[in-house]
This record gives sequence, C-alpha cells and structure tokens, in this order.
Amino acid sequence: MSKKLPSVFAGNILDTAAHNQNITYGETKEKVETNSLNINRKISSIFSSSRYVYKADVEITMKDQTIKRRIIGRNSVHLITIDNELIPISDIIDIKFSD
Repeated sequence: MSKKLPSVFAGNILDTAAHNQNITYGETKEKVETNSLNINRKISSIFSSSRYVYKADVEITMKDQTIKRRIIGRNSVHLITIDNELIPISDIIDIKFSD
C-alpha cells in the first residue's frame, strides 16, 4: 500500500558558508542630502508657526555657508528677507529658527 515518492532534488552546496566574514570596512563620509520636499516642509512649518507673525529670524544652512536672516515671505523659488534679499530655496540644505 505504500507508494514510493519521487526523490527531492538537492542542489550542490558550495563551500562559501562563511560569506559573512568576507566584509570590508572603510571610512564613510556622511553625505548631506538635500531633500526639497523636506526643506519645503520646514519652510512651511516656519511660516505656519505661532512664532511667525510678520517676520521670522532663521538660520539657513546653504551649500557653502550658514547665514542668519529675517525672512518675511516666500514664493515658489525664493525666500524673501526683510532687506529684499532673495534666497534660492534650491540652495538651502537646512533651515531652522535662530535662537
């Protein structure tokens, strides 16, 4: 009554079972990544904050420098300062309220 079942194919086992030990370590530099959606969210949160009435003192980290400015508005591509300076949003890496 017992039927003989077909044999199961077993693939060749290679002798590289210790592959987790073949890892090289090196120096990694933290890459600053500009995420335009994240920057736009931060800018929107500054303008919708209770600390912002007409102007906001902010610290802006750009690709080559960090500046402190008093911003009063924005358009689709620039932040507008109280001194009528236009700061390109695409150059901004980080923005936060200055203390």
